[in-house]
Amino acid sequence: MDLSAKIIAVANQKGGVGKTTTAINLSAALAQKRKKILLVDSDPQGNASSGVGVNMKKVRIHLYHAYSGGYSCAEVLRKSGVTNLDILPSSIDLVAAEIEMINMTSRETRLKTLLEPLLSSYDYIVIDCPPSLGLLTINALTSANSVLIPMQCEYFAMEGLAQLVNTIRSVKKSYNKTLYVEGLVLTMFDKRNRLTHQVAAEIENHFKDQLFKTVIPRNVRLSECPSHGQTIIDYDKQSTGAVAYMNLAKEFLTNQRKYQDE
Repeated sequence: MDLSAKIIAVANQKGGVGKTTTAINLSAALAQKRKKILLVDSDPQGNASSGVGVNMKKVRIHLYHAYSGGYSCAEVLRKSGVTNLDILPSSIDLVAAEIEMINMTSRETRLKTLLEPLLSSYDYIVIDCPPSLGLLTINALTSANSVLIPMQCEYFAMEGLAQLVNTIRSVKKSYNKTLYVEGLVLTMFDKRNRLTHQVAAEIENHFKDQLFKTVIPRNVRLSECPSHGQTIIDYDKQSTGAVAYMNLAKEFLTNQRKYQDE
């Protein structure tokens, strides 16, 4: 099978917007649709790793060791607890990678170089970025074909988005001329809350053509599943959260076909 994976960076430097939840569960939903997925946990918190069933106490090598040059990504990657989904796990040690890269040549393209040998093995590579605009996020954006931006439906949703857009433009200009915004995903949507609807309307007004139609609801089951080391698809496939991420995967794949046809 001759594949060349599309790489999607899931990014938003604002914390608590459902970024890791989206990276995990979109990956799982795409895997459910029989796509071969690699999830790259590029956040030192390591939540994407534990969220797909990896026991980090048993992981000896992780993404930091690839960044530092000791191992290839092929040696670091592991099977997750999900069929068709592999993971490049992370740990708090990844914080040191940013410091160590400061004096490296080609420091912005380190992850791109590391991932290249894996491109033929997957349909999609999803990178969970840290909640910052440091070198780890720059590396993810330099590696990626596109950026998916989760946005929480709350008062300060737009705060910091301009900074992220400027970073994307800078990376596009300097390192990755074909990078584009895959779309924005509204997360933690509470249909009973009037403010939620007001914020959603404001975001739609600003980003109409780039906004996914699928909205991710605020859902207790979505909050529970990480503590069980499961994706929402495995934890409760009938939940509104699982249905939403399956719909997001369907919309995502439909958009890919549309791009190919244009």
